[in-house]
Amino acid sequence: MICCSLLMACGGNKTSQSEGDAPADSAMTADSVAVPAADSLVETVLDNIPMPKAADELFDDFFFNFAANKKLQQERILFPLKKINGLKEETVTKEQWRTERYFMRQDYYTLLFDSERDMEVVKDTSVNHAVVEIIYFNTGAIIQHVFNRLRGTWMLTSIETIPISQSVNASFLEFYHRFATDSVFQTESLAESIQFVGPDPDDDFSMMEGEISPDTWEAFAPNLPKKMIYNIVYGKPHSEGNTKVFVLRGIANGLEMELTFKRMGGKWKLKKMMT
Repeated sequence: MICCSLLMACGGNKTSQSEGDAPADSAMTADSVAVPAADSLVETVLDNIPMPKAADELFDDFFFNFAANKKLQQERILFPLKKINGLKEETVTKEQWRTERYFMRQDYYTLLFDSERDMEVVKDTSVNHAVVEIIYFNTGAIIQHVFNRLRGTWMLTSIETIPISQSVNASFLEFYHRFATDSVFQTESLAESIQFVGPDPDDDFSMMEGEISPDTWEAFAPNLPKKMIYNIVYGKPHSEGNTKVFVLRGIANGLEMELTFKRMGGKWKLKKMMT
């Protein structure tokens, strides 16, 4: 959290590049992007903050440190790092690696879960395998950064690039991209009534519940990422199923939105929105 606060304090909501403009091989080119002086100063400070030993218990705690701390990142990669893209396989040495900041240079990240109950997996200290997915809709590729906890220590052990069509979430990802980019399709993909849960404007400490109809959707429709999203798979992925919870979570700014979709009659429909 200290890392996130420092990033937000000095970096604001700036991003070093437009959403989705990163090349498919972003893990090798992140440092080629020009970084504002204030951001460089923050990163220098973060690189000298040691990671607490307890951070290895939960993947999220480790990963935020890993993304923010260049020195730690070098120490937590199993070099030579294996990279797989279809039938092509190569290795990356420590000297060739360029720091990957992941979503730390934007003010949010996204996650996919199979149910609201599955969201509790982020607090599961028994998870020893996790995959950070960078999903590029413009190229149809997913770059998977595979992490394993080896003898109690989280390590990046490989990077694999696969087409979106091979993802266990392929059907939903294809739907999501169209939902985010096509307003007519978005309206057609709403359930007859959408459960809404959000903060009560009259009471900062309470939540209010109601229903949104397709007729009033325009007033509630969120601005969703269109070119690229992230996902973190905790443990082994499940089969796609008929429910998906799309989470957009802010970094150190308290923002959180959950969209719950259900597949009905072979089509994904938005059933619930929580802000």
